[in-house]
Amino acid sequence: MTQSVSSEDKYESIVRLAKKRGFFWPSYEIYGGMAGFYDLGPLGVILKNNIVNLWREYFVIKHLDMVVEIETPIITPKIVFEASGHLQHFTDPIVECLRCGRKYRADQLIEDTLKMKVEGLGVNELTRIVRENNLTCPACGGPLSDVKEFNLLFQTYVGPYTQNIAYLRPEAAQGMFVNFKNVYTVMREKLPLGIAQIGKVARNEISPRQGMFRLREFTIMEVEFFYDPEDPSEPPFDRFNGKLRILTAEARAKGLEEVVEVRADEAYEEGLVKSPWLAYWMGVANEFVKALGVLSNEILFEEKLPHERAHYATQTFDQLVKVSRWGWIEVSGHAYRSDYDLSRHIKYSGQDLRVFKRYDKPVIKYKERLVINKAILGRMYKSELPKILKAIEDLGIDKIKELLSSSGSDLVIAGYSIPKDALKIVREEVKVMGEHVVPHVAEPSFGAERLVLVVLDKAYDVEKDGRVVLRLPPRIAPIKVAVFPLVSREPLTKIAMEIYMKFLKHGITAIYDDSGSIGRRYARADEIGVPFAVTVDYDTPSDGTVTIRFRDTREQIRVKVSDVINEIKSRIEYSSSSS
Repeated sequence: MTQSVSSEDKYESIVRLAKKRGFFWPSYEIYGGMAGFYDLGPLGVILKNNIVNLWREYFVIKHLDMVVEIETPIITPKIVFEASGHLQHFTDPIVECLRCGRKYRADQLIEDTLKMKVEGLGVNELTRIVRENNLTCPACGGPLSDVKEFNLLFQTYVGPYTQNIAYLRPEAAQGMFVNFKNVYTVMREKLPLGIAQIGKVARNEISPRQGMFRLREFTIMEVEFFYDPEDPSEPPFDRFNGKLRILTAEARAKGLEEVVEVRADEAYEEGLVKSPWLAYWMGVANEFVKALGVLSNEILFEEKLPHERAHYATQTFDQLVKVSRWGWIEVSGHAYRSDYDLSRHIKYSGQDLRVFKRYDKPVIKYKERLVINKAILGRMYKSELPKILKAIEDLGIDKIKELLSSSGSDLVIAGYSIPKDALKIVREEVKVMGEHVVPHVAEPSFGAERLVLVVLDKAYDVEKDGRVVLRLPPRIAPIKVAVFPLVSREPLTKIAMEIYMKFLKHGITAIYDDSGSIGRRYARADEIGVPFAVTVDYDTPSDGTVTIRFRDTREQIRVKVSDVINEIKSRIEYSSSSS
């Protein structure tokens, strides 16, 4: 029934269809376009919104007992990215032609030319490879510069002051980290706590390619999941615990491609995934991507090697999906960020972002305290006493203890002679009710636009007669149902229009089409992925029934007009629950 299509032809066909039927096209096309930017058309917007809403269902709605959603600005003060490490580390290697001035992403240029993987290598190593292999400019053959780091943050200014530097956020994560204490308080100070955010981000890619798989502006969907690493309780693996296909860093380092298939809980128990919550959210991500129409054997979690990981990550997995033209491409990243981000923001902001972990019962501990005889020191140094007290406090109790145990009757601190009997270390019994901890973080992060392209790639099908069918899962199909009068004639058109309006009233996206033969109308609906078609025919006025046609099986059933809304709703819900 299906006609084979080469991977390249398939991608080009999808791009043509996307423009023809209103899914997406290059931005600013009348001016020649701008690399890394795409516009979504009418169907593309609905498809993307449906994907976003499905993500929200999996990652937020089904986890409202522990996940909430917030929204923060795209423009971010410079200090935030100094704290997060992005100003120093959010870079890609760049190389410039010394003759024509063209700039290239160095690792991509090397991989394209020499067919060798160099992701994550430093600029010195990349420069060595360029020199040893006599690489030149692909455009003019000119010599290349040394490889340098290029920061991917888009810079801007807030207000009329050029010194007030800010950046467009490259991820939504920092807005969630700086708001952690606010949300923690609102949620009655309970861990674990997930904070989700969906919104636009911007990355100044050196040479974006692969269409919508790599954009300079896109919509990100992220969860920062905060938890106590010493909490012995397990994640609710029974909610999402299907088999994960994992390619470990150890296997990759040995040049092996042995994929391990394990449940999410087993992945943690066997040490493949270091964080239990990272393993859990990988399980959720696996089920979410399958609900988009991707088969299990076309999903892989690839562990990144140490030099490939982002600066904040203790362990990272890329969730890969196999697509027609480029093979395995990343659709989400799963990072165990430990306490890196909160600790950095505590340091840079001076704010206490720790949480207080209360013990089940008080613990008795002993604490040493330094007692200073200010009367003795006051008589000796009078107006200089404040300076001396600060010097003693800055030294710290351990150093004071060391000095007190030394020989001699006086101590020398900051150039001042201090009698030993002016200082005393006392040991006190303290009842401790709990301790302050910095939560650890597991992060799943998705890009919405690349999922649009993945969904179209998986759904695109060409039948033997050349007819294109988009086999989109009903839950995310932009248009759920097409309504047709068999012929453009009363009373069929009137009944069909009434049914169409009822669908819209019930929030079910629908189209009405009475132009051309019924076969052509079915074909037009199939081409944009409409899963159901309702036809009003000659029997409808007399028996009050219509035909429902199913896109993928071509099966047709008769239902009463009064039941057609509920029938379509139930079919959509069934397809969602069985995905």
